[in-house]
Amino acid sequence: MKQYDVIIIGAGAAGLSAATAARERGKRIAVLEMGETPARKVMASGGGRCNITNTDANHTRYFGENPNFVRGALSRVSAYDIIEWANGKKLSLVEKTPGRYFCENGASAVVEALMNDVRGIDIFYNTNVKSVQKTTDIFIISTNQNTFCAKSVIVATGGISFDGLGVSDIGYKIAKTFGHKIIPVRPALCALSIPNIPSELAGISIDAEIKIGKTKLCDSLLFTHFGIGGPLAYRASVRDIHNGIVINLMPNIDVQNVLRDAKHTSGKKNVTNILTQYLPNRVAKWIAGNDTRNIADIKDTDIAKIATRITNIIIPGDKIKLHNMASAEIVRGGVDTREISSKTMESMLCRGLFFAGEVMDIAGDLGGFNLQWAWASGRVAGQNAGNI
Repeated sequence: MKQYDVIIIGAGAAGLSAATAARERGKRIAVLEMGETPARKVMASGGGRCNITNTDANHTRYFGENPNFVRGALSRVSAYDIIEWANGKKLSLVEKTPGRYFCENGASAVVEALMNDVRGIDIFYNTNVKSVQKTTDIFIISTNQNTFCAKSVIVATGGISFDGLGVSDIGYKIAKTFGHKIIPVRPALCALSIPNIPSELAGISIDAEIKIGKTKLCDSLLFTHFGIGGPLAYRASVRDIHNGIVINLMPNIDVQNVLRDAKHTSGKKNVTNILTQYLPNRVAKWIAGNDTRNIADIKDTDIAKIATRITNIIIPGDKIKLHNMASAEIVRGGVDTREISSKTMESMLCRGLFFAGEVMDIAGDLGGFNLQWAWASGRVAGQNAGNI
């Protein structure tokens, strides 16, 4: 039974980041990975181009029971640190939208760079952790292959979303073994099933707005056969939507004034004709319904109602269903961060036990925020593990 300073469970973004940081401190490290290959979610991220980071990464773009938890790690490992790392690896980054960086060389180049950083470290693939126990000052990790022991353990197992890439709930089980609370997990960064949106709108994409409480999100919205998807729905799904959402199909436009003006400038056109100047034809027809009257013949009170159908589509929380875990990019929920040090990622309940990445109750917005959290929390854990 070989002894290490640090055992890292999971060879994803957080685990490899932790391994690199621990290696820089001269620690003896082993990484246990349940799959055949490392960093599978990194390979799939950004449509294969790896949305590597976002310079807007701060606590306002993360969600969970304790989102302020991210402040410590993000202050120590910023998006600019990751950009500097990428530049040092000769990775060509492109800023697709302000602050949002992708790798022009593709996700495989990012994974190759990560693996170069951990070259020489013992990585055991197809290794399923069965249990983690602790004696006085040593962790014993039992797997389907061998038994390992280490001074510190970093749990970087990720969440249970996107199961086609191979996922496990072992991280939650390990946390529970040592008394940690698990915030119930649910899909996030996923499509939303919403009734009363006709399936004939499926495939149409428009720029829209979703209001959640006082928060307004503007992005691309995709109509689906079961409701809505696309970036806007994904961004809504990671937030707290149990009180419902309000959809505005024509943000930044005074729809009521547009329709009232049309009474004088295009009086013989009907509502559908007017709206197709701003919305796809099928969406305009859905809003207009069976109303074929000339716009000039419609009372202002009815015009106000039509405008409301466009800008104030209220969807109660009990009518929204998060699409399934298999298609979700991440989860909300996980190991309760109120029992973890935000400065070191070490458990407050068990010395030498650390957590990194998505296994914790931290879920980032769409656009590179979750990878930034993985890099940052992984590095911090790796910088502090193995000191016992």
